[in-house]
This record gives sequence, C-alpha cells and structure tokens, in this order.
Amino acid sequence: MSQKTGVKAENKLSRTAYGGCKGDDYVPFVPTSTIMPETTGYSIVLGVILACFFAAANTYLGLKVGLTISAGIPGAIIATGVLKGMFRRNNILEANMVASLAAMGESIAAGIIFVLPALILCGFGLSITTVVVVSLIGGVIGIFFVTPLRRYLIVEEHGNLVYPEAMAAAEVLVTGSEGGSSFKTVLAGLGMGAGYKLCSGGFQLWKEQATYIIKSYQGTMIGVDSLASLLGVGFIVGTRTSVLMFAGSVVAWFVLIPLIKLLGAGLPTAIFPSTKLISEMTAQQIWSSYIKYIGAGAVATGGFISLAKSLPTIIRSFKQAMGGMKAVGREKQDRINMEAPLVWVVGASAFAFGLTWLSPIMKGGFIGGLLAVIFSFFFSVVSARIVGIIGASNNPASGMTIATLLFVTTILKATGSVGDEGIKKALLIGGVVCVAICVAGGVAQSLKTTFIIGGTPKKVQYGMVIAIVVASICSAFVVNMLSNAYGIGSEAVQAPQANLMKMIVEGIMTVKLPWTLVLVGVFIAIFCELAKIPILPVALGIYLSITLNAAILCGGLIRVLVEKKFKSDEKARDAGIEKGTLLASGLVAGDAIIGIIIALFVTLNINIGFGANIAPAITQSDILTFVMFILLGGWIYKVAVKKSKGAKA
Repeated sequence: MSQKTGVKAENKLSRTAYGGCKGDDYVPFVPTSTIMPETTGYSIVLGVILACFFAAANTYLGLKVGLTISAGIPGAIIATGVLKGMFRRNNILEANMVASLAAMGESIAAGIIFVLPALILCGFGLSITTVVVVSLIGGVIGIFFVTPLRRYLIVEEHGNLVYPEAMAAAEVLVTGSEGGSSFKTVLAGLGMGAGYKLCSGGFQLWKEQATYIIKSYQGTMIGVDSLASLLGVGFIVGTRTSVLMFAGSVVAWFVLIPLIKLLGAGLPTAIFPSTKLISEMTAQQIWSSYIKYIGAGAVATGGFISLAKSLPTIIRSFKQAMGGMKAVGREKQDRINMEAPLVWVVGASAFAFGLTWLSPIMKGGFIGGLLAVIFSFFFSVVSARIVGIIGASNNPASGMTIATLLFVTTILKATGSVGDEGIKKALLIGGVVCVAICVAGGVAQSLKTTFIIGGTPKKVQYGMVIAIVVASICSAFVVNMLSNAYGIGSEAVQAPQANLMKMIVEGIMTVKLPWTLVLVGVFIAIFCELAKIPILPVALGIYLSITLNAAILCGGLIRVLVEKKFKSDEKARDAGIEKGTLLASGLVAGDAIIGIIIALFVTLNINIGFGANIAPAITQSDILTFVMFILLGGWIYKVAVKKSKGAKA
C-alpha cells in the first residue's frame, strides 16, 4: 500500500497472520503505532446500509429456501470497492469497519428467520416491533457476550483457531487496493440476478418453475425452480452438498410419495394429518401433508446427532473459554486490545433479562428471562468458538436452537405455561437465543479479522449495535411484506426452519405430532449416520421441494464444469471458483432484492406481470423456462472461465 496509509508496502498478510507466533507477539497489518481513522461517517453509514442490504437479501432467501449466504467476504469486497472507487478513501480500517457491520446483516437475518416466522404459522402474527425487540435483545447479548472470550479465542488461540472466513475477509481487505475486478464481478452477478428475476418473477416473460408429472409412476413430479438465487446457492455450497440434498429429494419424491400413493389409493378415509383422501391428492399435496414431517424428523435428528458428536468439543470449548476470561486483566492496552468494558457484558445480561421478563411484547416472566440469558450465554460461547473451526456459514445454529426450544418448552410446560401462551413464549425466547447464537458467531469472525488487520474491537462492537438495530427493522419489513404478499409457509415462501420449530414446540405442548412420520425421518437420519452419509443435507433434501433442490444441484454442477475446465492448473481452477463464487453471491443478492420489490408490488395490488398475456403458450411454457435457466447457467460458466483466464495472465 502507499505510504499515505502507513501500512505494509508488500500489500499482503504476513505468514504470522496464520500462526507461527504467539498472539501477543503478532504485529497486525496496520501496526498499532500507525494512527488511522476507523469509526467515521463513511464507515458507519456505508456499513449500516450494507447490513440492511444483506439482512433483506438473506431474509428473503432464507424464508424461500432455508439457506443464507455469508456477508463477511462480499461485504469486504464491496467496502473496499466503494470506499476506494467512490470516495477515494484507501483506508483498510474503515473498510474493516464497513465489512464488520455488513456481516451483521446476514447474522441477524439468520437469527430471525429460523424461529420468529413460526409465530405467523401458529396464528399469532408477527409485528415489526416484535422482530426488532427480539433482535435487539439477542443481538446485544450476542455482541457483548463475546467480549470476555475475545482475548482467549482470538489472541491466545492465534494459529490454533483458524476462523477461515475471517482470514478470507482479511485477505480481501488487504488485496483490495490491487484493483476492482472482484467488486465488478459481484456487481455483474447482482445485475444479472436482478434482471433475470425482474423478467421472470416480475414481468412474467417466463415462469419461475418448470415441472413434469410422471403419470405412469403414481403421478410423482420432477422439475426445477428457475431462480438465479438457487443457481448461485448451488455454486457456493458446492457439488457434494447439492448432490446430497438432491439425493434426499429422490428418496422423498421417487420412493416415499409413490409408495404412499400406491398404498393409500384405495383407502376410504383421510389419514392424519391430512384431511383429504390420498387418492385425490397430488404429489405436491402428499409431500406437504406427510413428507415434511418425515423431513422434519430427519432434520431434527441430524441436528441432535451433530450436537451430540460435538458435545465433548462444546464442553471443552466452554471450559477453556471461561478459563480464558482470566486473561482479560493482563492485556496490553494498545488499539487491538481495547475491549468493550465488562460492565457492558453485565449490562447486556441485565437488559436481556429485564426486557424478556417485563416487556409487554415478550411476557417471558422471571423464568423466561432467566432461560433466555442462560441459553444465550452458553450457546454464544459455543458459537464463537465453533466458527473458529468451521466458519460462520457452517455454524450449527439450527441444532443449538432446536436443543434450546426442547429444553425451554419442556421447562415452561412444567412450570405452568401451556397452550397458546406457552407456545408463543417458547418461540419468543427461542428467537432471542437463536439471534444471540448467530450474532455471536458473526461477531467472533469479525473480531478475528479486526485483530489481523489491526483495528479496535471496542469500536467494531459499538458499530455492530447500530447495524443490528437498523438491519433488524429491514428484516422485519421483509418478513411482513412476504407474509402479506404470499403467506409464510406457502409454496412461494416455505420458511423451512420456522416450520420445523413450530412442529417441535407444538408437538411438545399439544402431544399431537404425527409421531410415526417423524420417527420415519428419525430412522432415515440414523441410517445416514451409520452409513457415514452427512445427515443434514439429505434431511433438507427430503424436507424441501425437489424443484428447489434440482436447481441447487444445477448450480453445483456448473461448479464441477469450472473445476474440470482447469483440472490440470490448480491456480487457474482456484481463480475460476473464486470468481464464480463472487458472481454467485451477486446473483443471490440481485434476485433477492428484486424479489422484495416484486413482493411490494404484490402487497400494493399492482400487477406488472404483462408477459403472462403475451403469447402465453410460449411465455408460460415449461420449455422456455428451462431454456432460460440453461442460458443463465451457461453465462455463469462462461464468466467464471473467462475471469479465471484473465487472472492467470
């Protein structure tokens, strides 16, 4: 970098950034002797804007398909590009602040969509105020519960806990001054994703789903959701995950559905939980009425098995992290060790306890407030350490949330909170804990990047509070808008995790779950574990529609083609995958943002779908839908290959 910035001229991280020295001896990229602005109007405003952007995009994506995309790395790319390109500010500490705040958008979205939409599914409704209050409680304790652990996790465990996404974000921030190619790739994907969504979902020049009913095989179905975001998700998660998810759909749609249809065709009465005769049901209806419960059992069991296998690590992490708190008093008071005061940790605990207990929105009572703080603290510790090993994108937040809901619901029921009151209270407390889990993981990642770059932890955490508050409002509006436009739980907005949480809480409170179906899913998960097959991707494949998983698989296959194109050149292959991943992130964001705008038009009863009336035999045909989807996939491949060649030159 230039002399003006006062940082290292070789423009790359030192080897010690990845280990090889004690954390106390590590010299950050921007030495602490160098004074640079960090918390500025540029960094805070841009960071909050990006937090809102990623919160809205991930809320939309998560409610549709049950997945979110990491915002840390794209946030770092956009921060560097905007600050340098638009404002001529080549300041890496400002860029780090922006990226840290942007990452809170994805964290808060994940925390919200896992549990809170279940309130709508249960018939309670979900106000914007409720989302903001739950997000504020969970977000504040998620941010500040990491404070007493930071030194141990980030400094003392330097080189042992990798924090892969944090290091990738640090590399992006450091190399950002080389040029804007990465930023342009994200923008290209965003533009294409937005344009594709506008033409298909907005103007309806072609459909968003192509299906084929196999009448000779009990009327089961195969097809694809023609969405740019799903191609992007498939490319990002990779081939193995997308193949396993599709394998789960094969079990559901080509084994279970035909079997149910065959055996139930002659039954004169409906079988619980459906109220319709099986002979009169379509494959889609059978999946919705029966297969989802099997998938829910498999997903829940996968979460528990994952949690059980991680239990020794969780216990050890908790003990080590608690022991690491003793080191706080010994830290040197230079910039990279300036913590938020411990009084903030105590204050966050009191704030969460009091608001959960006494707030008219939460109505958690004394026991509810206590449960919210205890489970949030325990799983925040676990989350902050686990992401150091596997990254925030792979943080098993759903498994920890399921465990929380099981304990909380059982305790509330045992102490007299039953029926609708108990269900609502359990979901609100579970929402607080889930937000805390997701935010704590994101905070730990950003604090690692801050340590490597040479920023101030305290300033980053204070900025995160602002980002959490504003981003939660954006997420709340998106949930509300999608609920009004399509209905949470509908085919358009499936909200898979929220459906699962609803089943768990209601099942415990009412003892009315179709346990046979749930147990089928349990034993499918056990089979996967015994066969050494990853459970959760297969379980999600059963739980989600085959059209959705087929689209994700297509994205994974495009990644395979890019890898095979450069199988003899590892450097070019890595460049191609990197460019493809950036492009995919843009596709997801562009699709999501236009999807939100289209939902706004639907809410206002404004019809922009003129394409449905233009030669409908062509525009609304499955063939055109499939052709446009293939063309989009071909474009992704072409850009990834072309960019990787450019990178090699």
